[in-house]
Amino acid sequence: MLVKSIMRCPVTTVGPATSVRAVAALMKECDIGAIVICESGQVTGIVTDRDIVTRWFPNVPSDEPIAAVMTRDVITCRPDQTVREAAHRMGNLQIRRLVVVDDTGAVAGMITLGDIANDADEELAGQTLGEVVETR
Repeated sequence: MLVKSIMRCPVTTVGPATSVRAVAALMKECDIGAIVICESGQVTGIVTDRDIVTRWFPNVPSDEPIAAVMTRDVITCRPDQTVREAAHRMGNLQIRRLVVVDDTGAVAGMITLGDIANDADEELAGQTLGEVVETR
């Protein structure tokens, strides 16, 4: 099974100058836990609800742009990779989601452990989660 058959799309994206407060409000409004940061059509970062709580919330007096708290080295995969390859990448890098990019580097979708469990292979998702939470 290929990533493109279970990835979520469209993906909610914002620019790097968007305020952290606006991103948090968008996450709440859309009931999502991650937003991809794009500039000129290219992925430049990703931010999760946990990033906001751990990196920004302690510094609440300032309302910085999301670029201040986003993860810059975004781990990606391709739509034509297998779900198993994506799951192994998640496990090896101990992450719960991958941004799916097309040939130009533009966002095509997102795949999460939940997508793998619900739409592909529950056992594979369980094994991957074990690797994600494993202390290394």
